[in-house]
Amino acid sequence: MIREIEQKDIPCCAQLIRDSFLTVAGDLNLTAQNAPLFTAFSISEEKLRDQLAREDHLSAVCCEENGRIVGYYALRRLCDHACELNHLCVHPDARRRRLGALLLRDAFDRAKQAGCAVVRIGIVEENKKLRRWYEAHGFAHTGTQKFDFFPFTVGYME
Repeated sequence: MIREIEQKDIPCCAQLIRDSFLTVAGDLNLTAQNAPLFTAFSISEEKLRDQLAREDHLSAVCCEENGRIVGYYALRRLCDHACELNHLCVHPDARRRRLGALLLRDAFDRAKQAGCAVVRIGIVEENKKLRRWYEAHGFAHTGTQKFDFFPFTVGYME
């Protein structure tokens, strides 16, 4: 079941995001020392609460399976016609069940309902598997950017 997040879900969702992004960190040798701003190491309940309270916040949803939150994403309005998809994740032990695709479809539907014709996302460019997954779901690569505070390149897609 996919539903809008509630305040009581924030601790669970923050932990879910950390756990999910930690697998990417492990695959790419990212640590709290070499990438402290990477999502796996930087998201907290307070930060998530602040993000959800922002004026440009469209929605955040979680996916429950047997009463347990196993998926999450957030949408943020960038401008009148575009929004940004953040923290799309599925708990590692709930993967390979097409939950990510269900969450992505829900994000597209909510973005369209909010009047957004474009959904943008930033990913770790070196994560080729994730890039192929987003491409298989309709995203096109639009560019990259290197930041001094990350030991990887950020890839942009829409």
